[in-house]
Amino acid sequence: MIRFIVKRLAAGFVLLLVISLLIFVGCEMLPGDVAQIMLGQSASPENVAALRAELGLDQPAPVRYLAWLWGIFQGDWGVSMTSRQPVSVMLSERLSNTLTLAGLTTLVSVPLALLIGMVLAVHKGTRLDRVGTIVIVGLCATPEFLVATLGVLVFSIHLRWLPAISYVTPGSGVLTLIKSMLLPLATMTIIVTAQLARMTRAVVGNILTQPYVETARLKGAGSVRVITVHALRNAIGPLINIIAMNVAYLISGVVIVETIFAFPGLARLMADSVQARDLPVVQACAMIFSAAYIGLIMVADIVAKLFDSRKESGASS
Repeated sequence: MIRFIVKRLAAGFVLLLVISLLIFVGCEMLPGDVAQIMLGQSASPENVAALRAELGLDQPAPVRYLAWLWGIFQGDWGVSMTSRQPVSVMLSERLSNTLTLAGLTTLVSVPLALLIGMVLAVHKGTRLDRVGTIVIVGLCATPEFLVATLGVLVFSIHLRWLPAISYVTPGSGVLTLIKSMLLPLATMTIIVTAQLARMTRAVVGNILTQPYVETARLKGAGSVRVITVHALRNAIGPLINIIAMNVAYLISGVVIVETIFAFPGLARLMADSVQARDLPVVQACAMIFSAAYIGLIMVADIVAKLFDSRKESGASS
């Protein structure tokens, strides 16, 4: 098991290095000159050249890439080209907001989705299963911006219960924080719950058709015991990978939701930085998203390995 973990960590590190190179190349391919954008179209070539030298943009691309990579290893994400603030300072508050939103969504959506998926799997083929599947598939096909827009129209404009803008300040009270995060939290919970419930139904439903489950039922085991003792253990491996991918999506794929609700998260910071050609911020956000995705997938692989029933059966034979 230790060898497996070491191999996964080494593979994740190499993959992050490759991704860092792709991120740097992608930022280099963005159209427009950062110095020209900062100074405006009326700036003289001499001023543009001086600003490029100040920002280090006159250095060759390989030199800038190695300097950026070495700074990451030292915990230095660089300085923003537009605000001239340290990128780490800009990331700290935004990252905490994104992690709070992702964590709350995970706490609500994962248990709810597992419960819905297992109930539908147990009642597979019944009217409950058909109706639930139609609702889940419909929600999976609904884009986030539509769910968010409907939430704003109903709860902010017509009912006036919740604010349409989820602006969070460090000194906000608990009630203000809850009200400001309720709409984006509900939007993400609806989308993630539908996706997880659909996959849970498929995984658990497939396991419930296995011979050992049928044997347990013939021996008189009830539905609850069949799910909790016989089916759920073998479903942990596939389900943990599905959960990890959805949590990674919550961290890195909520640009639309954060934009609609003006939520000060990391994804929105990255979108704004792309428009401003603030390359250090874009690169830092992209690296954090990539590291979160790779880290979650590695954890899911390790947990799935621990609950691998084939390993146990091979050892017993």
